[in-house]
Amino acid sequence: THPPRPSCVMWRICLRLRAQRRLLLNRPPVDPTFSMWSWPAFQPPARAYGPPTERKRFYQNVSISQGEGGFEINLDHRKLKTPQAKLFTVPSEALAIAVATEWDSQQDTIKFYTMHLTTLCNTSLDNPTQRNKDQLIRAVVKFLDTDTICYRVEEPETLVELQKNEWDPIIEWAEERYGVEIGSSTSIMGPSIPAQTREVFTSHLASYNMWALQGIEFVVAQLKSMVLTLGLIDLHLTVEQAVLLSRLEEEYQIQKWGNIEWAHDYELQELRARTAAGTLFVHLCLESTTVKHKLLQE
Repeated sequence: THPPRPSCVMWRICLRLRAQRRLLLNRPPVDPTFSMWSWPAFQPPARAYGPPTERKRFYQNVSISQGEGGFEINLDHRKLKTPQAKLFTVPSEALAIAVATEWDSQQDTIKFYTMHLTTLCNTSLDNPTQRNKDQLIRAVVKFLDTDTICYRVEEPETLVELQKNEWDPIIEWAEERYGVEIGSSTSIMGPSIPAQTREVFTSHLASYNMWALQGIEFVVAQLKSMVLTLGLIDLHLTVEQAVLLSRLEEEYQIQKWGNIEWAHDYELQELRARTAAGTLFVHLCLESTTVKHKLLQE
């Protein structure tokens, strides 16, 4: 099975970013020695989503340029580097434009915890956990053992019915789409996932490149569900749908008991932002190296 291509919507996002940032291209040569992450307060993230970190914005212009290893990000006349001082180079122009837009959209303060595409690129380039492709795939498949939508409650009846109505169709879709058996369980141990199911998903994930796999693991960690993530990557679900399905029990409790409005809204928006960024990252990592010039001019 091969990864799906991005939808027209995602293409339009990339093209809109490109149209808004034409000045990112064709900047003067930059200083190759600059490392954005060299100040003492910053520590490289051990996982794809690092701790909140801020720094005063020190650059005026952001641009991209094409080098031997791919596309680079330039802050004024300096090339961006990773936390491990590697040249920040991404495999596609569309991804470079998206990352450059993250940097260009920062205000007086650079808020690194909002820059999910940049962080995912750093993780892919530095590979701080030193995992190979097989280890990364195993880590993703292991999420099946604790997949959110496979765990069901026995009461109250209204929540039981809600889980059945909302989650069962997604499981049925995945079972049909991949020709596997997943199921669900009310046991604290979760469902018993057949070995054949794991093998099928392992084979499917092997068709993705390492960068895309980093993004997939990131999205799975946000949604706490491999099944929802596959539905999202396969364009069967939208980000909004996947996030709400991952929070089904929380949303049920909020509707029943109420919530602290600002806290709930913030948490929901943050989850949507991380999930959307991870999904976009996966699709941009599957893109060809260069976006067609003709399309960029439209």
